[in-house]
Amino acid sequence: METVRGGKITIIFDGKKCIHSRHCVTGAPLTFLANVEGPWIRPDETSAEHLVEVAHLCPSGAIRYERHDGGPEEQAPEVNVARIRENGPIAINASMTLNGESIGLRATLCRCGASNNKPFCDGSHTRAGFAATGEPAARNVEALAARKGAVNLAPQKDGPLMVEGNLEVCTGTGRVVERCVKTWLCRCGQSQSKPFCDGTHKKVGFTAD
Repeated sequence: METVRGGKITIIFDGKKCIHSRHCVTGAPLTFLANVEGPWIRPDETSAEHLVEVAHLCPSGAIRYERHDGGPEEQAPEVNVARIRENGPIAINASMTLNGESIGLRATLCRCGASNNKPFCDGSHTRAGFAATGEPAARNVEALAARKGAVNLAPQKDGPLMVEGNLEVCTGTGRVVERCVKTWLCRCGQSQSKPFCDGTHKKVGFTAD
């Protein structure tokens, strides 16, 4: 974990959650320096307002911030959304807990089964050659009574990720696949109903805490 304080904003970087989406180094190249030796985060080189925008684009929550200029901290979304990435993880934006403990508002979750940082993605899907559409067929798209609120993630031993809370599961292009208050997401990478679990983990001998 790296914490770099600037005059108006502190940037917090958690390398274990980073999936190298590169929104930071392309969106604020004077603050996030790519391919350099030594310190690479310089908060005072970019306005606090712009760094907030860049941080919100980080799907994994690897980049967070604390403001010292009186501006607002990051707020929970009005609509909890899980976005399915083509051949990659699921990115969730919601007020999340993992087995009851807060993990923030943004996270990318492994669905290839190969991550060494489960339930979070660590980029292993690329090395593993994971292939899964980001545009699966729709299931239940009926409106929810509420669209925000707390979402709890509960990895099941040697099984899927149970998600409880108001959630809209969307494709990479924004089409709604499912609206639910409870669902089970595949973690073994071999379900025929991705991103949802279909029990295949039992057949393939998937193991994970």
